Amino acid sequence: MGGRLARVFRTFNVESRARREISKEKPTPAPRHPTSRLNELADHPEIQEEIYRKDDRLLTLLKDVYVESRDPPVQVKDGGGEHLPCKQEEKRLTKLGHLGDLDVKKVPKGKISIVEALTLLNNHKLHPQVWTAEKIAVEYSLELKDVNSLLEFFIPFTVQEFPKETRKAI
Repeated sequence: MGGRLARVFRTFNVESRARREISKEKPTPAPRHPTSRLNELADHPEIQEEIYRKDDRLLTLLKDVYVESRDPPVQVKDGGGEHLPCKQEEKRLTKLGHLGDLDVKKVPKGKISIVEALTLLNNHKLHPQVWTAEKIAVEYSLELKDVNSLLEFFIPFTVQEFPKETRKAI
């Protein structure tokens, strides 16, 4: 309802209001400040002539200028046998999963691939007495505290099938 009322006031007498705005006299721009420099040039035509005249002596000096640019020879900085120590990560071969070519072949020590993580979590869940945190740490070159955290906070999914008679009860 409010939109209709607003539209009525917006469109009321639009043409006459537009004509009134168009017919208004345009505002005159503000007067410019006279600059002293322009007045001096207008009063002295010899200054303007001096500005536009070619100076042959300066032109010949400019023609004599020749600039030649060359890059300095590139010098390879040699450390003189001094090499920075580079961080070499020890890699270990992974326990390959069932994906073959898609599996990661080498992993840095202290890290495991996703296939290995799922495998060790499942092994620990099925046989916790055999696959202890210490054995997993030794087997996969991990730190014991990391393995303990992994076993505590990550649990693999389990698939549970309900018998048909209990499905109705659920």
